[in-house]
Amino acid sequence: MSHGPRSGLYAVSSALLAMSRHLEVRDVLKTIVASARELLDAEYAALGVPDDHGGFAQFVVDGVTEEQWKAIGPLPRQHGILAAMLHDAKPERLADVRQDPRFEGWPSAHPQMSDFLGLPIRDGDETIGALFLANKRCPKRDGGCGFTEDDEELLSILAQHAAIALTNARLYERSRELTIAEERSRLAHELHDAVSQKLFSLRLTAQAAAALIDRDPGRAKGELQQVAALAAEAADELRAAVVELRPAALDEDGLVNTLRTQVQVLDRAHTARVTFLSLGVRALPATQEEALLRVAQEALHNALRHSGAERVEVTLEKRGPGAVLRVMDDGGGFEPQAVRRAGRHLGLVSMRDRASGVGGTLTVESAPGKGTTIEMEVPGG
Repeated sequence: MSHGPRSGLYAVSSALLAMSRHLEVRDVLKTIVASARELLDAEYAALGVPDDHGGFAQFVVDGVTEEQWKAIGPLPRQHGILAAMLHDAKPERLADVRQDPRFEGWPSAHPQMSDFLGLPIRDGDETIGALFLANKRCPKRDGGCGFTEDDEELLSILAQHAAIALTNARLYERSRELTIAEERSRLAHELHDAVSQKLFSLRLTAQAAAALIDRDPGRAKGELQQVAALAAEAADELRAAVVELRPAALDEDGLVNTLRTQVQVLDRAHTARVTFLSLGVRALPATQEEALLRVAQEALHNALRHSGAERVEVTLEKRGPGAVLRVMDDGGGFEPQAVRRAGRHLGLVSMRDRASGVGGTLTVESAPGKGTTIEMEVPGG
């Protein structure tokens, strides 16, 4: 197998193309993990997306067979080196992970690993996952060779792709939950908008990859510059195509009816009981209605996918000239302060941003085993 600039360029290009070829988050993550393992020539690679309860919502590996993976057992918990990457949000490059004082062992069927490279996956200020490699394939001197600073820089590029994939896939997953044709169309537009905003970072990472390639740099850089040019053109096309993001259902039916319809759809699609109650709310400014709808969607997504709730109650209530949205579930709950410090929750930051963007406030009340209540208040027109 060639390990020169051609294979490096191919692996970087594969990660770029994965963003446009796949909408399923797991397909995108598999491509990123496989590309990272090939590009850095490691035996093993993995990518973990943490949940809010000390485990992982998703965990993708490459280099381990299906039989080995089944023998290993349950997904890992957030402890040891993995916890350090998630909580401290900094790279970890180790000559032998087994010698690190934070190492806590692994199951008997787990493959033996020595040299280790891991990076947190960040979207802005939020840590939303971890990408890591083990056992670099190279001539061993004095028991090992390990990963280099260049490896760390190149892996950081793929970590950026992982953040993009997770952000966009959450939008797509919401679109699949809703069976109303107009709502699907709106969420598809929103997905494309998110891709458009991120394409600029793809151009930067392609340029960074070119700088890391040593053999035949002129040709490799020229090809990657073409990738950057194509990404710029795609961004221009998407910006021209996406001109309206206000949900069509809001324009036609208003906030109350739109929420009621979506809650009915979710109630049919999930085992949990999902209910909606409206108390005196009439029309609100368009930007506030859209923000309330998006926060309701995010809170419902979290409750139905992550909390294990049996009942979720959505209430929209008039308060003065404004309104209050409340989403309550009886699920597992979490510690809000710990989640905020660790930056693990994929939706809380975006919900707070939506609320503040329309002059409103968002509060979160939760505790382990006590369920969760998310409340958003807007001031009205």
